[in-house]
Amino acid sequence: MTTSWTRTRAHTGWELRLLLRNGEQLLLVFLIPIVLVLALGLTTLVPGGVDAAIPKVLTISVLASCFTSQAIATGFERRSGALRFLATTPLTRVNLLTGKALATVFVTLLSVLVVLLLGIFLGWRPGGTWPLGIGFALLGCFTFAAWGLFLAGALRAEAVLAVANGAFLTLILFGGIIIAPAQLPEAVGTFVEFLPSAALAQGLTLALDEAAASTAQLLIPALVLTVWAVIGSILARRFFRWE
Repeated sequence: MTTSWTRTRAHTGWELRLLLRNGEQLLLVFLIPIVLVLALGLTTLVPGGVDAAIPKVLTISVLASCFTSQAIATGFERRSGALRFLATTPLTRVNLLTGKALATVFVTLLSVLVVLLLGIFLGWRPGGTWPLGIGFALLGCFTFAAWGLFLAGALRAEAVLAVANGAFLTLILFGGIIIAPAQLPEAVGTFVEFLPSAALAQGLTLALDEAAASTAQLLIPALVLTVWAVIGSILARRFFRWE
């Protein structure tokens, strides 16, 4: 008799193979972050050059892969009946959600590695607390994956497409990624600081900066991401539907 972890691991491998065979997914995960690093790091679009661009691109990459792409793909899997077929297997809702999240996180981390290597090639050097950046990237992946799966399981595919793309553009422009909360009006900036996009961007910026960040500086963005991750996981488990 198979255990829950065995089912989850098998489904993770299956989802991973699907992702790696999807040309659109690979374009989103690898090519677009590379273009963004070059566009933001070698131009004056973002003050600070490549050093400031790397955390922003990593945040966009996590948001695109774990939230937008996963939500849309899963939403259309529901509409096509693929998830209804999986419901006839021994997979539980938790097995399915965990397998999808783990596969997406793995592919996203490959994208993160590509971005970091390109940044180093362009002259970027990580700070002394860079291992904490890996932790932030993982936490961000699980946070956005949970919300992407909640969205995919709660709305119709067409609505998922509209909401996921709309949220993606809104968070990039006004969610503390391109424009830092400190650059916004005080009341707006205070609100934006508690969004998961801003928390991930801030955590990565602090962790990867040449000046070592203190634990206190990293605590608030880590707590914000954790709260969003817990809420998203609860909602995904509660409201995700197979069809």
